[in-house]
Amino acid sequence: MMDSSLLLFALMTAGTLFQVWATESVTGLYGETIVVPCNGGAPAPEDLMFIKWKYERDDGTPGDLLIKQARSEQATIQATDDYADRISTNKDFSLLISQATLDDQKTFTCMVVSDTNLMEYPTSVVVNKKPSSVQILDKPEALQKDKLLTLGTCVAAEAHPAATITWARDGEPLVADGKAVVITPSMKLDPATGLSTTTSILQYAATKEDMGVIFTCVSSHKLASQDAEAGPFPVHYPSEKVSLQILSKGAIVEGDDVTLKCHADGNPPPTSFYFSMKGQKELVEDSDTYTLASISREAAGEYRCSLVDNENLEDVQTISVSYLDLSLSPSGNVVKTIGDSLIVKMEKISSEEADVTWTKDGEPVEEPEFDELTYADAGVYVCEVSMESLSRRQSFELVVEGKPAITSLTKHRADDEHKVLTCEAEGAPEPSFQWSVNSTNEESSYVNGKAIHKITVVPKVNLTVTCRVTNKLGEDFKTINVSSVVKERKEKQDSKGDSGDQATLIVGVVVGLLIAAGVVGLIYWLYMKNSRQGSWKTGEKETGTPEESKKLEENNHTV
Repeated sequence: MMDSSLLLFALMTAGTLFQVWATESVTGLYGETIVVPCNGGAPAPEDLMFIKWKYERDDGTPGDLLIKQARSEQATIQATDDYADRISTNKDFSLLISQATLDDQKTFTCMVVSDTNLMEYPTSVVVNKKPSSVQILDKPEALQKDKLLTLGTCVAAEAHPAATITWARDGEPLVADGKAVVITPSMKLDPATGLSTTTSILQYAATKEDMGVIFTCVSSHKLASQDAEAGPFPVHYPSEKVSLQILSKGAIVEGDDVTLKCHADGNPPPTSFYFSMKGQKELVEDSDTYTLASISREAAGEYRCSLVDNENLEDVQTISVSYLDLSLSPSGNVVKTIGDSLIVKMEKISSEEADVTWTKDGEPVEEPEFDELTYADAGVYVCEVSMESLSRRQSFELVVEGKPAITSLTKHRADDEHKVLTCEAEGAPEPSFQWSVNSTNEESSYVNGKAIHKITVVPKVNLTVTCRVTNKLGEDFKTINVSSVVKERKEKQDSKGDSGDQATLIVGVVVGLLIAAGVVGLIYWLYMKNSRQGSWKTGEKETGTPEESKKLEENNHTV
């Protein structure tokens, strides 16, 4: 194959047109592959013979890189230096430079040789690199109020061109004032790689308001911006105020455990305090609390806490203790006899005004007074005394006892077969009932010393029934006469029979009288008829002799 330089010389002497185009520019990324287009990536001429890539060395002399024939798949590498292993070309004849470094910032020329032309297209390569890392070093454990301290050193390493660094406080830019904010920038160039490392030191005088603040170091570069954060930092400052707290959810009641907590606004907070109470001073170390166990009413008063290293910084709180005492007489189980009197005494001692309420068997009542006890007075009495913060209650159970006494013994008919006997009595304890007859369907009740007992009986004969009531204190009894239901039923039936016979008799008498009157009338009529017929036959007067008239009158009276 003919040497390329001889071929070029032959082409030039043969009258081939030679032309150099203006220089283009390409930016590559450090460590990656740089793509340098030939003629801006335009298609090669149809009569292309070959292309050649070359570059300008640092001393200004040209250096050959590679040649690729128009109809060849592979390029011929001509470079003998570092480029020999890092260059290649693609199908559109672009130059590919792998593992780019800052040394690749040169002018690379693509020579296009055709049958009629020889054209050169120079391209200037620039290599950029963003910082490999951005971090804050030398961060302190804490800041001091109003004291200038190094807050951190921000480093943006290995960049090209060099990065710039700014600082921000909670997103707001920090501006150096030479007093509370001091920023010292610097830049260092690595001679081996040519990369730059930018450093910025921030010195800062903190205030209390810097508690919880985030400081940010921002690296600005043409390829990308990066940032790193520092904080939040604790800000140390001496205490200016002490406060004493009483840890209680509500009013303090006698017998409670009460905890006092002392707090100072310094940072770090103090861990030792003096607690003063009733003329005594207690040192508490490694804690900010002090507990008063089972506080008494005598412990009420002023309490103080102060710093160990500055007792002038103190706070005072007053503790009030609520208390309530209740005394009730009598108490427990109280047994009395009916008619007795009972005196109830209630005494209370309280730290404030208290309300008094009474209940009997759960129902509200007035304060009890017993001049003459009755069975209805028996029950459980509860006295409750209450304030806003606490309450006390005591109780007694009153039992009123008495010998049983029957107050009523009655009877009534339930139906034709049964009678119900009711015995009522008073007494306590609850009396028991005994009857002198057998019974069914017993019912009983006992309320407030009054007992009622009912039985159902079927008396077949007349009875005298006794109701007896007893308890441990004595007994009482009464009797009642109960007639036989059988006899009563018979008498009723006999009463109905007598009434029927008497009615029948009356009807018979009336009918008999009517028949007798009819017979007499008939006889009289026949007699008169016969008398008339005789006179008509003889022609005699209708009126007879005096003797006949008298005899006829006697006959009429006889009938």
